[in-house]
Amino acid sequence: MKRVITYGTYDLLHYGHIELLRRAREMGDYLIVALSSDEFNRIKDKKSYYNFEQRKVMLEAIRYVDLVIAEEGWGQKEKDVERFEVDTFVMGHDWEGEFDFLKDKCDVVYLKRTEGISTTQIKKELYGEDAN
Repeated sequence: MKRVITYGTYDLLHYGHIELLRRAREMGDYLIVALSSDEFNRIKDKKSYYNFEQRKVMLEAIRYVDLVIAEEGWGQKEKDVERFEVDTFVMGHDWEGEFDFLKDKCDVVYLKRTEGISTTQIKKELYGEDAN
């Protein structure tokens, strides 16, 4: 079984998120999503509309997602790759190069994000704010 992992906040779930998850799942047989906890989002200075449990329920309802785990901090990725015997680590292309240190443990892939949609864009359009 080929295992794939990706990370994110997945707030205000939208088409771009679904596309990223679909494409990540196509790279393997089992997709793990590490979802930023509310505490970790505070450390990253991110504000989510939905709390962790709500975001987790939404992700678990998506057919491409096999397992949702909590991401509690920056240093967790290497441990997760080992713990879950990950074959492929996937992130959006805006993180290009940031996780190349994992290449000795698994394949690292940066997927191009879906154009024309982002959580930041939605928040700006809905709330008129510069929200992370």
